[in-house]
Amino acid sequence: MTEPATAAVADAATGVVLVLNAGSSSLKVSVHSRSGDSLWRDQRSWSVGAAEGAAPEERLEAVLDAWLPGALAGRVAGLTVAGHRVVHGGERFTAPVRLDAAVLEALEELVPLAPLHNGPALRVMRWLSRWQPGLTQWACFDTAFHGTLPAAARTYAIPARWRAEGLRRFGFHGLNHQHVAETVARRGEDLRLISCHLGAGCSLCAIRGGRSIATTMGYTPLEGLVMATRSGSIDPGLLLHQLRRGVTAEELDHGLQQESGLLGLSGLSASMKDLRQAAAAGHAGAELAIAVFRHQLLQGIGAMAASLGGVDVIALTGGIGEHDGALKRELEEALGWLGPFELLRIPADEEGVIARHCGAAGV
Repeated sequence: MTEPATAAVADAATGVVLVLNAGSSSLKVSVHSRSGDSLWRDQRSWSVGAAEGAAPEERLEAVLDAWLPGALAGRVAGLTVAGHRVVHGGERFTAPVRLDAAVLEALEELVPLAPLHNGPALRVMRWLSRWQPGLTQWACFDTAFHGTLPAAARTYAIPARWRAEGLRRFGFHGLNHQHVAETVARRGEDLRLISCHLGAGCSLCAIRGGRSIATTMGYTPLEGLVMATRSGSIDPGLLLHQLRRGVTAEELDHGLQQESGLLGLSGLSASMKDLRQAAAAGHAGAELAIAVFRHQLLQGIGAMAASLGGVDVIALTGGIGEHDGALKRELEEALGWLGPFELLRIPADEEGVIARHCGAAGV
């Protein structure tokens, strides 16, 4: 499960943090210490359509109702504080913020920028308010880690009046890129690191000295690499062509967000595991999807290496990055031209970062 909406609940007395991670394809719950150490985990899958169009029993709130209270029975008492992962914080939100009516209203305005993520995050906030109305709630933002992007890396070559409206590169997956950076930093203070978050959503981040200096996602989580159902970067002229043909903005949004990527390329599945099996059996669509995914990934890694002036460590994380052994072997073979570097697998841990943010906030 990648690209999720996360809620964390801290027990003020014991320092235990409960992290509820509700994404576009699964729900995860975990208990952590304030330092981020995992004490317990559980998970449930759900479909992308469960956000809006699914049967009532499949909706996010119904899954939470049926699962979470029972899962937490006897595990944590006296919950008083909640903290949520929000994918897109826009220009306003660059650090954890306590939720109130004004903040919630501002977050609603950001939903169109990351509809697969910010929308579910808000639904989790409201569900928690109904389930535990006494909780004080906080939001943490996936865009915050990329606040260190230099102007050359965050600025689009668009009209000045558009830039004045805040149209710029934000970058995403920041909580997990931060986790990767902190993990790899133990190997040296100034390593040149490329963090590859590869799952339902995919992005690369060039990190030096623990700071994000370039990334593949942009104003929204649509830009960059091929993803499970998202297109990644395509020629803007193609989109203009479709609009001129009469395709509506809503149809364009749905096609790019939910019908593209690995699913659109293969005509079969959005799952890399399924596509590997189908490709081995000679499925042409699966072979094409894997080839396009790999091609754009290699291009992106090359671009990140150029931004860093070389690379010391490439870290694979996320569902594909952690589990696709064939991809790791392909990268080892294809990236020999970069010179000596270390290729690592690092399990994603947004939940641990959320727990540490809660601890740092003093909740």
